[in-house]
Amino acid sequence: MIPREVLQKVRQIEIRTKGLVNELFGGEYHSAFKGRGMMFSEVREYHPGDDIRLIDWNVTARAGHPFIKVFEEERELTVYLMVDVSRSGHFGSLEKFKTEIGAEIAAVLGFSAIKNNDKVGVILFSDEVEKYIIPKKGRSHILRVVREVLYHRPSGTGTSLATALEFLLRVAKRRAVVFLISDFIDDNYLQSLRVVNRKHDLIGIQLHDPAEKDFPDIGLAKVHDPETNEQFWIDSSGFRDRQLYREHQAAYHQWLKKSADQMNFDLLQISSSGDYVEPIMAYFKQRERRI
Repeated sequence: MIPREVLQKVRQIEIRTKGLVNELFGGEYHSAFKGRGMMFSEVREYHPGDDIRLIDWNVTARAGHPFIKVFEEERELTVYLMVDVSRSGHFGSLEKFKTEIGAEIAAVLGFSAIKNNDKVGVILFSDEVEKYIIPKKGRSHILRVVREVLYHRPSGTGTSLATALEFLLRVAKRRAVVFLISDFIDDNYLQSLRVVNRKHDLIGIQLHDPAEKDFPDIGLAKVHDPETNEQFWIDSSGFRDRQLYREHQAAYHQWLKKSADQMNFDLLQISSSGDYVEPIMAYFKQRERRI
């Protein structure tokens, strides 16, 4: 039985994200993500000004006057939402955990996809693939996706982006649009990222909390690591220690962005301190311009 508060949260996310899709994201998504190409639709009579290269000579010979082939965009795409549900996502120094932000972004992308008649599949992962939902269409399918992201309790104890990406390669046989939603707190995944980025249209969405980049001065504190379940004491009052931590975090984010640029991997870095709408909209518009 799913708790009432989870169902209420799913409903709230549906109302918020469907409004965003209807008002903002729907058209931008359609423009940013084209179909697989052009497919034959029908033949019609030739009109002056039509491209003579499209003349269907077989039909023209039978009819005794020219006919041309008409093509239309093969619009339907398969979209995969790869969502990191590891325990490091259950962190938030502000109003929402990273998992909640990730669920809202997944909902926005999912509703945008089904509005354009695309199929949506889901891979939830920690240090193992926790759940795979085959690509389908429809509102009820996306609501299930949001519910799973919010309600799922991982059995894995860590994070393995490589494991999830390798699983995607096994299940996604045709080229797909893939959104990888994670905090990217992991290592040894760049090679898998390169392989998937070559085969699929891969977009990374890195979620981070302000306190992860700049640990606040809260004195002596007991810290719990949700992935290892370890507890330990830290003294956050030392300026030098906090400075070293900030530099380490900044270096990692810069390294990831540089690595993404080198492999032409689109990476959006989104903070839980701000709204995710603006960076996603900016990305859609940027992507449309380069198509």
